[in-house]
Amino acid sequence: MSDTAKALLEGGPRDLPERIVPVPAPGDDVKIELRNGYEHFRPTDRHSDTPEGRLPVYEWWERTEMPG
Repeated sequence: MSDTAKALLEGGPRDLPERIVPVPAPGDDVKIELRNGYEHFRPTDRHSDTPEGRLPVYEWWERTEMPG
């Protein structure tokens, strides 16, 4: 079993490559690079049972564009 903290992402673009992702530190926001921008997810108080065990749920809250 890995020691890397993971989270389940909810919301945001349907074409996200992964819905279960590593998190930088428990409780920190997650930023996913996608299509010349970033999708931002915030932690919630919820958890969900997944194929990788019970994980915290992070919800999409905004997209930012890359400069240029």
